[in-house]
Amino acid sequence: MNSPQTGAVHAVLENFLGHWRGTARVAASAWGPEHTAAAEVTYTRAAGGYAVVQSYRHVEADGSHFEGHGVFTIDPDHDGVLWYYVDSMGLPPAGPARCSWVDGVLRVERRTERETARHTFRVDGEVLTHIIELRFGADQNFVPFMTSECRRV
Repeated sequence: MNSPQTGAVHAVLENFLGHWRGTARVAASAWGPEHTAAAEVTYTRAAGGYAVVQSYRHVEADGSHFEGHGVFTIDPDHDGVLWYYVDSMGLPPAGPARCSWVDGVLRVERRTERETARHTFRVDGEVLTHIIELRFGADQNFVPFMTSECRRV
C-alpha cells in the first residue's frame, strides 16, 4: 500500500496544532440571551500526521459546559480535508463534512435534517477564531450562533 504524500493540506492542519484559551460569544437565540463563556480548545496531530484531533470545551458562568470533539483528516484522493465531529448535545454524529481552504480560512458546512451549520476556522498569528453560523430548514440566510476567539497558550 502506497502512503499518501504530504502536501499543502497538511500545512493547513499544522496551523491549528496546540492549546488555545479564550472566550466564546454565544449569540442571542431561541435557546437564550447573548452571553460569553470561557473557551478552551486543543488540536493534536494523530494518525502519523494525516489527522488532527480537536477537543473543544466552554464553561458557562453557572458552571455548565459544552464540549465537542472532531477529527480533521486528509482525503488524499481529492486533495482535501474531511471533518468528523460529535458534541455534548447528544445527537448522533453525522458523516464527515468536506472542508475548503481559501486564503488562509478553513470552512466547512455540516448538514443535518434540522439545520446547516457553517464553521469558519482561521489562525492569524497567535489568535484562533472559530465562527459558527446556522441556517434552519429551507431558510437561505445564515444567522450568527457562536464566535470563539482564543490565544495560543
